[in-house]
Amino acid sequence: MSFNSKNPFLSDKRFSSNAVSRAEEVHEAKIIDYNQEMTLSGTINKTAILFLILCGAAMVTWWMAFNGINIMLPAIGGAVIGLILVVISAFKPQASPYLAPGYALFEGLFIGGISAIFEAMYPGIVINAVGATLVTFLVCLGLYKFKIVKVTETFKSVVVAATLAIATYYLISWLVSMFTSFTPVHYGNSMMSIGISVFVIVIAALNLFLDFDQIEKGVQQRVPKYMEWYGAMGLIITLVWLYIEFLRLLSKLSKK
Repeated sequence: MSFNSKNPFLSDKRFSSNAVSRAEEVHEAKIIDYNQEMTLSGTINKTAILFLILCGAAMVTWWMAFNGINIMLPAIGGAVIGLILVVISAFKPQASPYLAPGYALFEGLFIGGISAIFEAMYPGIVINAVGATLVTFLVCLGLYKFKIVKVTETFKSVVVAATLAIATYYLISWLVSMFTSFTPVHYGNSMMSIGISVFVIVIAALNLFLDFDQIEKGVQQRVPKYMEWYGAMGLIITLVWLYIEFLRLLSKLSKK
């Protein structure tokens, strides 16, 4: 059985030439030339653009937090709107050139807010989490580029199954804690909780390999140009997840 990247953006279906490029050629009766196709350099450039937008927006709520301005509304609102844009893009990848920058903007407001909260509680944690995220990204990119880690069907199956298990666990834990006095085991700074955070970080990092693989396949299959924004947005989603998990882990270690 074949599994795809857990990231809803980076799936074989979304990056299939039959699902996008060929369909548009048939229904719109036009030929997509090289300048209208997804390229690796184009995806890299758009990822950089989204990253800069996210960082810029994060600086806004960060500045607000450390100047005594209530950040709850922009932070929570950013998270909600960002999620909405993700869902819309998952069904309308053609709109990614407009939705991806919007996602980066609103998600940045959320990231800036949550980062400011963690920094106030644990001074120095943000720079460490950012550094850990970037190092992890570069290491994974290097391992993928030099074919040290190969994305096989077995690899995909294990990573996707683990990611689904994590998502299910987080959702159930959140729902149960909302209506009962139950405290999930990943809360606190116990060895079990720290172990869970390390496991989640490893799985998030492994998802980067699936993301790289699907973007590479999209380029090879010559999908439309707008998929550069779609792929870049998916990669930023994974990086945001990885960063938040590093914040959680470092906060637990700081309590020791």
